[in-house]
This record gives sequence, structure tokens and C-alpha cells, in this order.
Amino acid sequence: MNSKCHCVILNDGNFIPVLGFGTALPLECPKSKAKELTKIAIDAGFHHFDSASVYNTEDHVGEAIRSKIADGTVRREDIFYTSKVWCTSLHPELVRASLERSLQKLQFDYVDLYLIHYPMALKPGEENFPVDEHGKLIFDRVDLCATWEAMEKCKDAGLTKSIGVSNFNYRQLEMILNKPGLKYKPVCNQMTL
Repeated sequence: MNSKCHCVILNDGNFIPVLGFGTALPLECPKSKAKELTKIAIDAGFHHFDSASVYNTEDHVGEAIRSKIADGTVRREDIFYTSKVWCTSLHPELVRASLERSLQKLQFDYVDLYLIHYPMALKPGEENFPVDEHGKLIFDRVDLCATWEAMEKCKDAGLTKSIGVSNFNYRQLEMILNKPGLKYKPVCNQMTL
């Protein structure tokens, strides 16, 4: 990580910049705008980019970062990239495939931090927000401890350097921390305010 970057150390020994640039865009904004905004953010000195598969901007953000690497503005190791597994991919057998789709869009070998976006499962499938015939979200059941084990396997495979959670309450976080056979503790619990 660049020495000009103000960072804190995570519980796994990796460093995270204290300030990150979010890559979610308003619905009315074209997703391609993420490329321009990411380039501006890099030029302004941002090193941490927070994204998620559900934002549908990872291809544009990846393109911007790669172009700034190509022109010598930054190196990949100067960038801290966070992504998140969405609620439709929380079944253990779907976690790695979701991360691999993100990596393919980004054209990266790894992300720096991979999070469980929300501790609730939605029906798996192509729709990010699956609904029934009445327009109600279709929820699903998943064992978050099994999801966490799949996250640990992604770290072991080198697809992510660190793993964590997002929007977990105390009970949900305790469930992961007290899981028998826990290999890696979550490095963070990112909260949406």
C-alpha cells in the first residue's frame, strides 16, 4: 500500500485505507459514469474503492483502475478494492462463483476485501431482487456459518486477501465468531448508514 495512504491494520495483518470511494450510483445515472468518477477519484488520491456485484458498476470501475495502472498513475498494489457477495448468492456453492464473476468483470486476479453484503438470503437466480406475483421479495434460508466457510475458501484460494461482513447485528456477528472450526475472523463489519 502506498506510503501516502492513511491506513489501519486489519486483524489478518492486511492494511485498509481509512477513506474509501463508493461506486454505487443512483438509478438514474448511467453505470458507465462509474468509469469517469473512478478515474477522478484516483486522481484526487483515493486508494480504496468500495463496490459490490449488485451495483452493476464493477466492469466500469475495473476499466478505470486498469487504465490508471497502465498510465502509471497507480500500481495494483496501491489500490484496495472491496466487493461484496449479494443476497442471491449466499448459498455456499454460489459464493465463489459470485466472486469469480466480479473478478472477471474487474479483470483482476484478486480483491482486497470480500464481504457478505447483508445477512439475509434472497432466492438465488439472475434477478438481484426476486419478487413473487404480488411484487413481494422472495426470501430464502441459508446457514450464514456455511456461507462464511465458503468465504474462507475464497481467501484460501487467493481470490481475496481479507474477508468480512456487512450490516450484521451483534447476534449474527457472534454466530460467526463462535462458529466451531472458525478459520478466519471477519476483519470488519461494514455498516450502511
